[in-house]
Amino acid sequence: MYKTVGILAHVDAGKTTFSEQLLYHTNSIKERGRVDHQSTFLDNHEIEKQRGITVFAEQATFEYNNSVYFLIDTPGHVDFSPEMERAVQVMDIAILVISAVEGIQAHTETVWNLLKRHQVPTFIFINKTDRTGANIGKVMGDIEIHLTKDICDITTGMQNGRITEELIECIAERDEDLLDHYMEKGYEEILWLEKMKQMIQTTNIYPCAYGSALQDIGIKEFLDQLDLLTMTNYDPNTTFSGRVYKIRHDEAGTRITFIKAISGKLKVRDEINYSNGEVEKITQIRKYNGTNFVQVDEVQAGEIFAVTGLSSAAIGDGLGTLQENTSYNIVPTLKSKVVFEQGMNMREALKYFYILDAEDPSLHVVWDESLQQIHLHVMGTIQLEVLQQVIQARFGLTVSFDKPEIIYKETIDSIVYGYGHFEPLRHYAEVHLKIEPNERNKGITFESICHTDHLSTSLQNVIKQHVFERDHHGILTGSPLTDVKITLLTGRAHNKHTHGGDFREATFRALRQGLEKAGNILLEPYYEFKIKVDLEHMGRVIADIQTASGNFEAPVTEGEKAIITGKAPVATFMDYPTTLATFTKGKGQISLSFDGYERCHNELTVITTIGYDKDADQEYTSSSIFCAKGAGYSVKWDEAEWMMHCEKLEK
Repeated sequence: MYKTVGILAHVDAGKTTFSEQLLYHTNSIKERGRVDHQSTFLDNHEIEKQRGITVFAEQATFEYNNSVYFLIDTPGHVDFSPEMERAVQVMDIAILVISAVEGIQAHTETVWNLLKRHQVPTFIFINKTDRTGANIGKVMGDIEIHLTKDICDITTGMQNGRITEELIECIAERDEDLLDHYMEKGYEEILWLEKMKQMIQTTNIYPCAYGSALQDIGIKEFLDQLDLLTMTNYDPNTTFSGRVYKIRHDEAGTRITFIKAISGKLKVRDEINYSNGEVEKITQIRKYNGTNFVQVDEVQAGEIFAVTGLSSAAIGDGLGTLQENTSYNIVPTLKSKVVFEQGMNMREALKYFYILDAEDPSLHVVWDESLQQIHLHVMGTIQLEVLQQVIQARFGLTVSFDKPEIIYKETIDSIVYGYGHFEPLRHYAEVHLKIEPNERNKGITFESICHTDHLSTSLQNVIKQHVFERDHHGILTGSPLTDVKITLLTGRAHNKHTHGGDFREATFRALRQGLEKAGNILLEPYYEFKIKVDLEHMGRVIADIQTASGNFEAPVTEGEKAIITGKAPVATFMDYPTTLATFTKGKGQISLSFDGYERCHNELTVITTIGYDKDADQEYTSSSIFCAKGAGYSVKWDEAEWMMHCEKLEK
């Protein structure tokens, strides 16, 4: 049986040390490494050793009893959350490590919510029970209050694989049929074990254990329980499907694509079909264990492996019969400009940044041709520091970054119709679009109601492709357009003169022409926050939230503590954890998680500050090109609409 197990935690909860113990007890490593000694098996990058934190999601493989385990140690720092989320997508089981001293911390709840969203069966391990200040009972109580009431203590609840009376009742209370059986016939060991496995698999219960990874207390017992209580059901005797979860490049520059096989088998020289019709051939299959790998000829459902030969696969892509691509919930809210040394070849540097972008799509690397600048999206300043080191170590480039700025977006508040015509000499394309507001945070969606008498299905798909091929500039600040539904109404091609790229020009012009007529809105990212402070600090926190243009629910009191939840703009609240720590002397707790985009609280100020000139944007124009007397000429958006060749289908 193949099982992919992910280890997750808030930074410094002891996650990597816990992983080392699992590898040691399964004879995968001969000696247990330590983070403070820079000797751990999975934190093998020099940057991770220097900083003492996990930056990259790395995997190890071990066998235990009758199962093969793929262990993924994920980053715990919030700046590297996208890397963690990508790994969550391929986990069969998660282990959430919580410190018995610090308890539930800011990032713990973010990780927990992510695991719930993806319905990953989760075990909880309360670590550092040997430390001064450890309080297992309090942490368990906090888990029930802030994470879930459906935890079952398996440290005292399971002895030598047998279930104790306390755990018997814990399970029965969460299954009505099992409770009836218990009341009528009593406890049956095999039935209870099977039910417990099912309830863990369906996330109806969450096993909770405790011990000390550093002192090797409770680790072997936990491993036995993990092995006993988990199951997977992969079918190798069907068509291959898989999910790309990581991309790396080796020292020779070879692109390595990491895949989780969901069904079937994959062999060297097999072909991979993409949803766009492209086909690529697998040239090599590797099984990785840390930085080491072996080459194999075949892999099957349930395994995690890497391949070479795929240049087009992107992180999150479904392969084979799994054509649905993954979307991610954790997205950066900041952007920064790359600052180069004088005389550096920008085009050469851009190639390296595109390599980083393939390995971490959340960077969203963008080249601004007009300004000759590279911009990227980031989670925070620690990520920028690490990127600076990575770029120096891997590519020999010395770079720095401007202070991060907020990533704004734009949308519309009214239905408009956009028209684009592109007809320089020997070219021809026309596109009519309906553009309307979409649900907030739904992004851009596309629909075609164009009749095939007007445009063939293939040309309609070309227009759809152009809609999604890049971010489109709004007209207020030049920020990416979002939360709109675009409907293709009609269009026209020419049998002789329509060439590649013509519909791209017409589509972009139609979109821009529609925006010129719309009520445009500036959006900014918001945090959802949860703040826990002493009652004496509640008034100060509420005042700070109001000053930051945030909103909050009625505070909840919990003994001598106040819990305040709400939402606030990232721009005004991103530095608040430092402020809170200062006036509460480190006793206040705050959890921040990205909660999507809402209308900008200081729209006019931001628009003025950015100073975007929509008419000077070289990548977008709302004008159309028509042809007369053998020459093309430009017509402004407000006049071009009445010169279109297709009949208007506004409705």
